[in-house]
Amino acid sequence: MPRKPFVVNETVREKVRHLAGVGVRQDDIARIIGCAPKTLRKRCRDDLDRGVAEANAMVSGSLFAAAKGGNVVAQIFWLKTRAHWRERTAQSDPASGSDGGGNPPVVLVLPDNSRDPELTPALRGAHKQNFSTNTDGDP
Repeated sequence: MPRKPFVVNETVREKVRHLAGVGVRQDDIARIIGCAPKTLRKRCRDDLDRGVAEANAMVSGSLFAAAKGGNVVAQIFWLKTRAHWRERTAQSDPASGSDGGGNPPVVLVLPDNSRDPELTPALRGAHKQNFSTNTDGDP
């Protein structure tokens, strides 16, 4: 006995648009309306896309209205996401990664384990340059 064809009417399309708009997964939408996920994507592709677009437009409109109404958090979010505003760190902040000019670069001197004869003179030279208070001559 062949399967009964899935009928897509305006009620089904409206339900698909609503469920897609509120973020329900396509597999779950298919289960709710009683078809296979592949059938849903094939027969209701426009409704899936339109539901998401309409929901985004509605939320975007609410966000814009809140920002215009004086909601500072909404204003900041809007400017960061839509106007591409970014926060900048202070130049003297060492965490910013920029050299503010006041701090010398950090020098890491590895201990000489005498395993690499070519590296030993370079390590000793770096140690003398950065730690000239050592009197015994060993790094």
